[in-house]
Amino acid sequence: MTLRRINPPELAPPTGFSHAVTATGGTLVFLAGQTALDAGGAVVAAGDVVAQFDRALANLLAALAAAGGGPEHLARMTVYATDPEDYRSRAAEIGRVWRDRAGRDYPAMALVGVVRLWDTEALVELEGIAVLP
Repeated sequence: MTLRRINPPELAPPTGFSHAVTATGGTLVFLAGQTALDAGGAVVAAGDVVAQFDRALANLLAALAAAGGGPEHLARMTVYATDPEDYRSRAAEIGRVWRDRAGRDYPAMALVGVVRLWDTEALVELEGIAVLP
């Protein structure tokens, strides 16, 4: 399986994402949306988008690990945020969380602003697609 990250020079340099990712060979894993839920089903870190991103990413990566993959296998990720401006203002901190948990390889990503998530305390939800060898 090969993932190739493509960032054309005619596009603005990506920060924290790749413009395109190609995947050849392998098994697709569709990862359900993950929020900052603990093992008991309670949202942690109320009011803190960075801490919630950290927990949501940990949950997403745990689901991916259970399927036999790691962060390097993520090809696509969508971030749903209830306050995109807060998310953007804390992008440097969120970027550090990403690098600590997933390294410096970024999937193709999008941020979508939403009115609310399933759990009203949740500020962010992450879903993804991975390709395993």
